[in-house]
Amino acid sequence: MDLTNKIAIVTGGATGIGRAISLKLASLGATVIVNYNSSSKEAENLVTEIKALGKDAYYVQANVANFSEAEKLINFAVEKFNRLDILVNNAGVTADTLILRMKEEEFDRIINVNLKGTWNCSKHAAKVMAKQRDGKIVNIASVVGLIGNIGQTNYAASKAGIIGLTKSLARELAKRNVNCNVVAPGFIETKMTEVLPEEIKQEYLKNIPLERLGKPEDIANLVAFLVSDLASYITGQVINCDGGLVMY
Repeated sequence: MDLTNKIAIVTGGATGIGRAISLKLASLGATVIVNYNSSSKEAENLVTEIKALGKDAYYVQANVANFSEAEKLINFAVEKFNRLDILVNNAGVTADTLILRMKEEEFDRIINVNLKGTWNCSKHAAKVMAKQRDGKIVNIASVVGLIGNIGQTNYAASKAGIIGLTKSLARELAKRNVNCNVVAPGFIETKMTEVLPEEIKQEYLKNIPLERLGKPEDIANLVAFLVSDLASYITGQVINCDGGLVMY
């Protein structure tokens, strides 16, 4: 999986799963543009870490939910390198609560960042990739977008939307040699899940055949495969990375 000379953008790339993806792509030779919204220190530290490995990286602030800021992010790659080979739409937020308690703004914010943000970046990247007749887009969804989850009507809707968006995008861009796929993580060890009570974690483990929580690196490895030439005949697919939690 050689990504030498490839230019990659990872949204929400400074922390959690995004950080692992950024590191993995850099380790395979890609020049990584780490996008962040509020995690400026984490982004700066990550770029420093990548450069210490002898790889090239940059960090760019942009709120992907904002159409013009997403365009600015994509334009950074185009203006600096005259191309964009890889886009990983990973930026996402949660605001969990039952629908009877959920406020309208809690629904809107999750949709705007998770779904609209993915659409914004994909739209701007699609123009570049279609013109160069080459590119890989990987959108990070969730198994929740496939099966739902209590207290996550907003999050599940946003992730289900990402799946439909990606399949449509894959059909539109296939003739331009642009591959578009979805990675749907299951229960992954991140700061978001660290705060959960141990009994809740154990309850999740009962439903995971591999009997362990996933690691950010598990997701990063799958993304790396999908953006490599090894996955050139894969497009429009949803690939779960969940230890067997969801099976069809």
